[in-house]
Amino acid sequence: MVPALFIGHGSPTLAIEQNEYTKFLKELGISIKPKAIVIFTAHWENDITSISARDNTYEMIYDFGGFSEELYSIKYAAKGSATLAANIQDKLAGRGIESKIDTKRGLDHGSWVILSLMYPKADIPVVQISINPNLAPEQQYKIGQAIKSFGKEDILVIGSGGTVHNLWTINWEEEKPEKWAVEFDDWIVDRIEEKDLKSLFSYKQLAPNSKRAVPREEHLMPLFIAMGSGGEEKAPKVLHRSYAYGTLSQICFEF
Repeated sequence: MVPALFIGHGSPTLAIEQNEYTKFLKELGISIKPKAIVIFTAHWENDITSISARDNTYEMIYDFGGFSEELYSIKYAAKGSATLAANIQDKLAGRGIESKIDTKRGLDHGSWVILSLMYPKADIPVVQISINPNLAPEQQYKIGQAIKSFGKEDILVIGSGGTVHNLWTINWEEEKPEKWAVEFDDWIVDRIEEKDLKSLFSYKQLAPNSKRAVPREEHLMPLFIAMGSGGEEKAPKVLHRSYAYGTLSQICFEF
C-alpha cells in the first residue's frame, strides 16, 4: 500500500539543483515503491478532466522560459499505461465525473521535474492527468475520492502544484520566507492536520493572505485531489516544508 502525495513542485530549476529539497525528493522516491504513478499536474489545464493514455515514451514539454539551457536538454523517458488510463476513466465515470482520453500530450515540468528526482530511472509507468482550476475545492476532492482505492493497489497518486504560488512576489535573491506566505501555509497545515475539510473548502474566505498566496487556483487544486485520494483512516502529515525565492512554497503532504 502506498500513500497519496501532494508535492510542491517549486521552480523548474529543481531538476538541476542540489539542496535540502532535492535531497528530500530523492529520499522520498527511495521510500515509496509504486507499480505505477498517477500525477495531476497544475501545468495541464482543461475544462474536462483529460487522461494521458499511451504505452510508449512521453515527449518532453519545456513549458517555461528564461532558464538555463541545461534544463531544455533534460530527458525523462517515462512510459505511460493505456490500461491504467482506461481504469481511471472508468472510476471517474462511476462517480459521474466526465473525462476524456488524450493520446498525444507529453510530460510537462509539473510532472517530470519531481519525477526525475524521485524516480530517475524512469522505469515506472506514469499517467498524467489535467486539472480544471475553475472547479470548486469540493469537486476537486471528489475527483481524488474516485481513485482512492489506488493506494491499496500500490499505485501512487500525486497532486503536483504549490500552496503559495505567486510569481509576482518572487525575489530571486531572497533566502528567507516572507511572513505572509508562512502564515498562509500555517493555516493550511493546521486545517489539514485537523481534517477540517469545511474550512479548507472555504480557504478563500478564511485563510490569511489567501488572495496573495493564490492569485490563480491551478497550483492549489491538486492539493484537494491528493487529499481526496488518500486513506480516510490515516492521519495526514507534512513531509517537508521549505521556501524558495521568498514566497515559493515547497511543501509536501502525505495522505
